[in-house]
Amino acid sequence: MNMENQENAAPQPEENPSDGSDFEGQLQAEREQSKKYLSNWQRAEADFQNFKRRAENERADIIRFGVAGIVRDLLGVLDDLDRAIQNASASADKGWVEGVELTRRNLLSVLERHGVTEIEAVGETFDPAFHEAVMQAPGAEGKVLEVLKRGFRLHDRVVRPAMVKVGAGE
Repeated sequence: MNMENQENAAPQPEENPSDGSDFEGQLQAEREQSKKYLSNWQRAEADFQNFKRRAENERADIIRFGVAGIVRDLLGVLDDLDRAIQNASASADKGWVEGVELTRRNLLSVLERHGVTEIEAVGETFDPAFHEAVMQAPGAEGKVLEVLKRGFRLHDRVVRPAMVKVGAGE
């Protein structure tokens, strides 16, 4: 009887063996699912790389242009120094005027070291991205005739457009 129990314990072959087409179908479905997962992973990886690049650019812009507000305020001080020099009378103390001029040059030097440059305007074609027209006068049409208030940019961005007088034609 012992032999009979052993025979009964041996695995029996399936009564309905599955054919190879069912296995091939499952394999194909798994391959398609695998391709889908790979495609989604690649898309997520590309999205992440784009996010990192965008975040780096934003961080660099914040570092470069985060001082724009203080630059605008300092430009007002520069304008005041220019007016003080222009309005100094001939009877004013020469040492005082030279001190104000030195202070003005030092302020301009500091601004330039930090990427602030003056916008060239006189003789240039009027460009609303860099100039603000406040007056028109007879002269070459569309050309800047005179700068009423200097404009500046910080690196490649306009901090303050130049207030200009523009030619209206002869």
